[in-house]
Amino acid sequence: MTGRRYDYGRDAMIGIGTPQANPTVEAEMRIILPPACALVVNRLTSASNDPMERLRDYIERLETSLEDFDTLRPDAYGFGCTGSSYLIDTDSEARIVERIQERLGYPVVTATAAIRWQFAKLGIERIALASPYPPALSEAASAYWSGAGFDLVEVRRIDTGSGDTRSIYALGSEDARPAAEAMSGLDVDAVLLSGTGMPSLALVGDAGSNGPAIFSSNLCLANRLCDLVGLPVPQISEWRERLAEAREPTKGNPAR
Repeated sequence: MTGRRYDYGRDAMIGIGTPQANPTVEAEMRIILPPACALVVNRLTSASNDPMERLRDYIERLETSLEDFDTLRPDAYGFGCTGSSYLIDTDSEARIVERIQERLGYPVVTATAAIRWQFAKLGIERIALASPYPPALSEAASAYWSGAGFDLVEVRRIDTGSGDTRSIYALGSEDARPAAEAMSGLDVDAVLLSGTGMPSLALVGDAGSNGPAIFSSNLCLANRLCDLVGLPVPQISEWRERLAEAREPTKGNPAR
């Protein structure tokens, strides 16, 4: 991390890229990251009507998207879209990330790379996977994690009723709870809730001590970003209160 300090980023300046209609990444990052981390966000955009093409555009055009930051150089940058990594060759993605890091001079990590880092750190090998993806993307996600060497015990889809991945953004954490609870009795090291657009921190925080731990794309990405800038990985006890406050409407707010 650099020696500079901003008034609102005394610990670190964290950059995040989030799909254009995704309302969840910023909210969950702000909950997980320490308050003294500043959060700067750029939107990953695509004009395609094909959801799979949009996801590929987000990663393939990432270098251009980062020009939105102009001269701002965050201490680390997280690519907050898991689905993109399931649809692009891993070597191609690695080349994109390496090229950006060499050009801009700060570390870049994708959500999938952050999940792999988290699982390696904890020795996780047997996993169950749940996602709100349409069938084709769910199959790509399964192939990705199996190909990465994990023992994928079970896969579940959280049906949004639409093949458009933007329908994920209407979900709440309670929509994923039945799948998470069903997987809590499996003989696995962890349950992975894939998809940065689906709120899931309440499920992570509610996971019991007897079953497997629950991890989400946003949780792992936030943890890895903290690690990259030299901060301790936030514990659930550190952000649980912020989660409760974020989910509680302001008293007297007529809009809610």
